[in-house]
Amino acid sequence: MDITDVKIRLLEKDKLKAVASVTFENCLVVHDIKVIESNKTLFIAMPSRKGKDGEYKDIAHPINAEMRKILSEKVLSNYYTVIQQQEEEAEQCAVED
Repeated sequence: MDITDVKIRLLEKDKLKAVASVTFENCLVVHDIKVIESNKTLFIAMPSRKGKDGEYKDIAHPINAEMRKILSEKVLSNYYTVIQQQEEEAEQCAVED
């Protein structure tokens, strides 16, 4: 299954760094994939819902490790691209001032 689009929305709320929407084969989109920082390492967390028992359960998730790896690499790659673009825009604004 091909990932055809990834949209990143930066948040910077403590450990939650961003939220992603991922489109698969231009047919299906999964919203609210979280980019989370833990011990200076980033990872993704799938969208989840809190159950009556207080535990969070994934609403959607990859079925196997290979797809999880592909999804994680794509989301984090796009996250780093957005961060880099933001830094470049900040530098450009600083030069113009």
